[in-house]
Parts: sequence; C-alpha cells; structure tokens
Amino acid sequence: MHYLYLAVIAAVVLGVIVGFAVPDLAEELKPLGTGFVALIKMMISPIIFCTIVLGIGSVAKAAKVGKVGVLALGYFLLMSTFALAIGLLVGNMLHPGEGMHLDPSAAESVRAQAEGGEGTVDFLLGIIPETMVSAFTAGSVLQTLLVALLAGFALQKMGRTGEPILRGIEHVQRLVFRILAMIMWAAPVGAFGAIAAVVGETGWDALRSLAVIMIGFYLTCLVFVFGVLGAALWIGARISVFKLLRYLGREFLLIVSTSSSESALPRLIAKMEHLGVSKPVVGITVPTGYSFNLDGTAIYLTMATLFIATAQGSPLGVGEQISLLVFMIIASKGAAGVSGAGIATLAGGLQSHRPELVDGVGFILGIDRFMSEARALTNFAGNAVATVLIGSWTKEFDREKAHRVFAGKDPFNEATLVDDHKPPAETEPAREPVHA
Repeated sequence: MHYLYLAVIAAVVLGVIVGFAVPDLAEELKPLGTGFVALIKMMISPIIFCTIVLGIGSVAKAAKVGKVGVLALGYFLLMSTFALAIGLLVGNMLHPGEGMHLDPSAAESVRAQAEGGEGTVDFLLGIIPETMVSAFTAGSVLQTLLVALLAGFALQKMGRTGEPILRGIEHVQRLVFRILAMIMWAAPVGAFGAIAAVVGETGWDALRSLAVIMIGFYLTCLVFVFGVLGAALWIGARISVFKLLRYLGREFLLIVSTSSSESALPRLIAKMEHLGVSKPVVGITVPTGYSFNLDGTAIYLTMATLFIATAQGSPLGVGEQISLLVFMIIASKGAAGVSGAGIATLAGGLQSHRPELVDGVGFILGIDRFMSEARALTNFAGNAVATVLIGSWTKEFDREKAHRVFAGKDPFNEATLVDDHKPPAETEPAREPVHA
C-alpha cells in the first residue's frame, strides 16, 4: 500500500492544480469522487455484518476469561468514551468545514426532512427488514445492524455448534476486506476528482478547511496520547509514556510505512511480554484491544463527521452527534487493521443517520490517507498503554523488569519474534485469528 499512498498524494496535488487552473473543468470531475464513494457504499452492509457478528463473539470470549477480560472491556469502553468526548470538543471548537457551503441542495433537503420527518413509529418500523436477506439489498445500514446483532447473539448462544458458522463468517470477512483493498486502488482517481471539484468550487476555502481538520486531528491525537493516556499510565502503573513509546519506536516506524496498526500486532505481543507483562494478560488484552480499543478511530470519525456536515451547510446538533458517532464506533469494531475501513465506517454512519450527507465523504477522501497514519499510531499507542495498565492492575506486570528494559539492560532480541507471536491461541484455541 506504500505506492498507493504516494499515488493518493500525487492525485491530491494534481487535483488542487486543476481546481485552480481550470475550475469549470474541475467541477465536471466531481463524478470521479462520487463514483468512488459509491463503491465504498457498496461494501458497507457486508463489512458491518461481519465485524459486528465477529465482534460479539470476541466480547463473549473475552468475558469468559474472567477478571482480565472484564477489566479490559471496561477500560476500552472508558477510553473510547474519552476519545469520543475529546473529538467532539475539539471538533465543535474548530468548526472544520465552516464557510465552504458545498452542495446547498443537500442541506435544504436535510432541513426539510428535519421539519417534516418521519414519526418515531415509522422510524422504528423502518429498522425492521422485510426479510433477513433484504437487509443487505435495501441499502439500510440500520437494518443490517439489527440482523448482525441478532445473528451474533444467536451464534453466541449456540456455543460450539456455532463455531463452524463463525469460521465461515471469518472467511467471508477476509473476502470482503480483500475486495475493499482492491477498491482502495481506485482511491487516487476518486481523490483527484473530489479535490479538483471542491477546489474548483470553493477555491482557497477548501484548502484552508482541509488544513484545519488535518492539523486539528493530529494535535488532538497528540493531546490524547500524551495527556490522557500518559496520565492514565503514570497513575495506574507508574510508567512514563515517553519511555514506553520510545521502546516501541520501531513498531511506530512500521505503522507509518503501512498506515495500519495491524502490521505491528505480532511485534507488540512479543515486546509487551518482554517488557514484563504476563503472557495470559498480553494474549487477552492485545487481540481484544485491536477490535475494541480504537481511540484514534474514534477521534477521526468524530472530526470527519463534523467536517462533512458543516461543509455542506448542515451542522449536527449535540444529540445527533452523539447518537451517530456511537453507532460508528460500534460499526468499526474488528476493522482496525484494514486499509479503507475508516472511510467505509464513516460512509456507513452517515448513510444510517443522514444519507443526504454521504456524498460528502468524497470531500475528505484526499486527506484520509494522511489522517490514517495518526489514526493507526494512536490506536497502537492506546493498546500498548492498555496492556501495561491491565497487567499492573491484575498484578501480572513485572515493573522492575520494565525499568531494566527501558534502561537498556535487557534489550529485546529480534530473533524471538517468530510466527507464534500472532493473536495467540490461548484466547481461541480452535480458531484462526480474524486478521491473518
């Protein structure tokens, strides 16, 4: 995906040049961005179904391991809430997208819907599909979510009998994400069309708004990592977040080069064990965290949603922000290491609550690759901090060894990083990990 990253950068630069040089032609390129968004929308229902069903199974397995699993899930929920709150706070302070007024017809339709919208009964009935299969063809994300929740809890109740079905869904998920990866190769074309059209229509306002959200997002991630996570790590384990992140320096470089925290998963498991966290705690916390501890993703989804709504002249109310973003956090579970999953989740959340705003995903497409790095780095840092904290709280963390490691007296041996340092078999002995 390294070449794809460079291609997106080149496409964004070219789109800006075309937008300024020939704005009339640039506006005609909008269908390129719209078409790419349509491809992403095509993948929303299968992605949500697979990730929710497998996510419910992960919760069940984590809870069964007792104190460590319950503590991990509680911590992940708390940190996701903090990340969500910080993203909302910063987003409402910056007002990203303000002044762009893109596609005012969409804003008018939203206002009309808000004034004379459906009643509560009609809304609830709209969530229930005619059949289980029609949920996937009707284009309703909420219907897909309902079916996925029912399927997930049903498979949970089936126990071992449902294991073959879960394995089958894991294979379907791999297929879906492989298709998504293929679609992402069209990202440069979509980014070129979307950026060119936006710059051609709004000029410097577009670049200023994109710069505001991108810089604001990076700064918010820095504040979260060194402020919130740093304070939690020091209070809970008496460990400096600066020392921990320096110890994981090579892993951060690997993530930057791939824009995915999944690429560093085996190394994180090995290094957390070397740091002094017990093998069972690492085996439970790290794989579960990769599905449920998505701090960077929470911040990204928050700020990107506010940007898209404001840019189209239809800002979201506080209550609407919270309900929409809670939905997207749930829908993103299990897709932390998949390139393009952030855009798919963003489109899915907008489709479920404000379908008039979905085309606005194209506005942020050009900078999504830049933001994905900070998103992945924040997710990774959050999981590293969570592993140390949970190890400390359960008295399964050798603090003395950690200080020796930080001091360079017990260096990590790269030769120990073998294939068995993958999402460990202790959490699910009879199954492969979801992200192979």
